[in-house]
Amino acid sequence: MGVGTPREDFAAFYRGAADDCLRAVLVSIGDQDTARELVDEAFARAWASWRSVSNHPAPKAWVVRTALNAGVSRWRRRRREVAVPEPHRLADPPAAGGVSAGPVDARIMAALKRLPARQRQVVALRLILDLDTVGTAEVLGIAANTVMAHLGRAMAALRQDLQSELAPEDRS
Repeated sequence: MGVGTPREDFAAFYRGAADDCLRAVLVSIGDQDTARELVDEAFARAWASWRSVSNHPAPKAWVVRTALNAGVSRWRRRRREVAVPEPHRLADPPAAGGVSAGPVDARIMAALKRLPARQRQVVALRLILDLDTVGTAEVLGIAANTVMAHLGRAMAALRQDLQSELAPEDRS
């Protein structure tokens, strides 16, 4: 990246990547507050390792993967502390006259909630973070063909789910 000082470079990266990373993690795990905490933690780790992160081929993907790994670590710690882990919940829809609960439309979040976790992760990385198939496969530790299969199934399920919500007069 390196056009200014490391602090300026990181600040520019943060401003340009924070929203995308939050959306990707939110779609992957489904809980807005947890997603914010995990993304904040991942950006703190990115700053601490900025020299290597700035040279990473996909720094946004590094932040998202770090956030997801932090979430897994958090879940493992809680699992040892409590016999039954709490299920993740998606953000509530917008309040009656108010501001949206999250950076993703409530209908889309509800449809994403019904997808299996791996499909949500693939959707987040491919469509929100705009990673290619190979990059997504590397981040998730799966084969590129598996990414394509998950994405195809997820898109078909989302298409069917969201179309069924539309009123007949809206389907044109």
